Amino acid sequence: MENNYAIQAKQAKKLFLNYDQEKLIEKLRLDFDETYLYVRFLGSPYRIHRKTGDAQRQVGDIWVDGNSHGEIMTLMDLVCDSKEDRHLSGRWKNMADFGLLFHRNHLEQEKDPWAEKFQNDQAGFRRACAALGGKPVKLGDMGYAIEVFDGLPIALQLWLGDEEFPPNLRFLWDENALQYIRYETMFYCLGVLLERIGEEMAKNL
Repeated sequence: MENNYAIQAKQAKKLFLNYDQEKLIEKLRLDFDETYLYVRFLGSPYRIHRKTGDAQRQVGDIWVDGNSHGEIMTLMDLVCDSKEDRHLSGRWKNMADFGLLFHRNHLEQEKDPWAEKFQNDQAGFRRACAALGGKPVKLGDMGYAIEVFDGLPIALQLWLGDEEFPPNLRFLWDENALQYIRYETMFYCLGVLLERIGEEMAKNL
């Protein structure tokens, strides 16, 4: 029996098939062939099957499955529903400030396992962000801006902990991010990004 995440992803693919793909190609200046649309997402090449909506990510010389819930929900939102006149402001905005007050609880945990992981392996965190095309930014004790899609950046801001306070992660987007992606989808994208950083860190163990 399919869970809600699988059902959501399947529905997103079906919606993609209803879009005029020629208009999507023109809007996003995508590379394409008869079978796939090609995009870059979080530093990796992806391809989306034009007749099924299935996604694959290129790792080295091979294509691997790219159909996780977070990948599909984020890709379909970015490809299908980003605005025609989208543009960056060049100014950062805290992710929590895009949404309602209750969303802050999802972003500001007292004890964040990802923040602890990054603090405990700061060299690995730096290498992983660089591997994803991240650029250092002067935010927090350590900060990196990583391109999500079509020039849109997300910044990770790591504040190191001490005896009194645990380490903390904050996330910033360009002020015009909602021209590219829905607020709810930002959480899916963030989940994929953290998993990708974790994967890169594991390569160096």
